[in-house]
Amino acid sequence: MEEKKEISLELKPEIARGVYSNLAIITHSHSEFIIDFATMLPGLRKPDISSRIVMTPEHAKRLLQALMDNLTKYESQFGLINLGGNPASENGGTFNLGDLPQFGGKGGTKS
Repeated sequence: MEEKKEISLELKPEIARGVYSNLAIITHSHSEFIIDFATMLPGLRKPDISSRIVMTPEHAKRLLQALMDNLTKYESQFGLINLGGNPASENGGTFNLGDLPQFGGKGGTKS
């Protein structure tokens, strides 16, 4: 019989407030996935990266599975999430920062 492992977590007040992000930049190597969370706001030249998470490919896949599970539960409770109006939706959900005018690109360029 398998025993359930319990994890005791401490959530510090400065972390509990959270950090807003409307942009995630994901890169990877053979052994790691790096996710930079940023905020892109009108009038700002560059997004402000507020947090970086580094994880193994196995943990990245577990995160993906957990997000998919939670999105499915969310949509069954609140309805489908509409991605219309998402600037990244034209490129299949991703875009290159270098394509954006504020980063030297011409804008509207697909990659």
